[in-house]
Amino acid sequence: MTRLDAKLARIHAGQYRPSDFIIADAKDPDMGPSISWTGEVKGPDGAVLRNRTRAEFLDQMRAIVQQDVVDIMLASASNIEVLSREGLFNSSAVKPAIRANESTDIWVMRGATYSKHASRPFRTPSLARVKPHTDLGLYSVTFNHDIDADLASLAEFANFREECADTGFSYFLEVFNPNVDTGIDPAVLPHYINDCLCRSLAGLTQAERPKFLKLAYNGPKALDELCSYDPSLVVGVLGGGSGTSRDCFELIAQAEKYGARVALFGRKINRAEAPLAMIQMMREVSSHNLKPEEAVRVYHDEMAKAGVKPARELARDNEITEAVLKMGG
Repeated sequence: MTRLDAKLARIHAGQYRPSDFIIADAKDPDMGPSISWTGEVKGPDGAVLRNRTRAEFLDQMRAIVQQDVVDIMLASASNIEVLSREGLFNSSAVKPAIRANESTDIWVMRGATYSKHASRPFRTPSLARVKPHTDLGLYSVTFNHDIDADLASLAEFANFREECADTGFSYFLEVFNPNVDTGIDPAVLPHYINDCLCRSLAGLTQAERPKFLKLAYNGPKALDELCSYDPSLVVGVLGGGSGTSRDCFELIAQAEKYGARVALFGRKINRAEAPLAMIQMMREVSSHNLKPEEAVRVYHDEMAKAGVKPARELARDNEITEAVLKMGG
């Protein structure tokens, strides 16, 4: 049993404790934006020199798995294959997972405008070919209040579930916020997303359901509504933009407070000055060992010890800048 399985078992049994909060590193941007989002290599003065190479990206994944703080390493099938073949996960409690689809709303490559159109479903990985390396994947759906686009997305989601059943594959479900204007009142939109999500799962048997969910944090009211509606759903939040360090830790604290049990962060880890220290502080906050503002100070102390130049001075990095986080502070 992996650490992920043990934590999910306790959560479902009603025995959740803060140390059971699940943290995933989302190292899958090569499935969407590609090269420019895999991270930056910086000089001693903090200036950006270039984008990371695939080899450097893989090295960071190795370091994070070996740190043994996250519960899930989410990456592209090609990168999970490399790490699996070299035996990285053989004696690790970290669960490997793949991004199982890459719909057009994450096609935000340089110069592209694909993401300005209502999401269309697309999937590269073959679950049967991935199965020797992992049996867990992330599937994403985006509801845009567009009947044709949403029907197409749900039809492909159904096809994916059938392939999961045929191959013995498990999945967790990501629901992005709409990537185009829906015409829905912004105050109602988070509840529209909740409704779409729950409606899409209502017709599924337990065996067909996702292990857990990943969606944007749209404020305490919407998150509490979703978590309270169906406690059998293990709800997780995605990280969104890079933001300040305080934004990262505040998001974890608020999400956990209002019922989320999982955080799946990509840019907040990948673009951190000191990713391993950032992950450790995420764990300290989710376990209630540090408050978000305390974690920022400790994070800066760790950077100073390592000789890493912070992107922001401490006071600025300890500010909440994301509007949704100011709603639940």
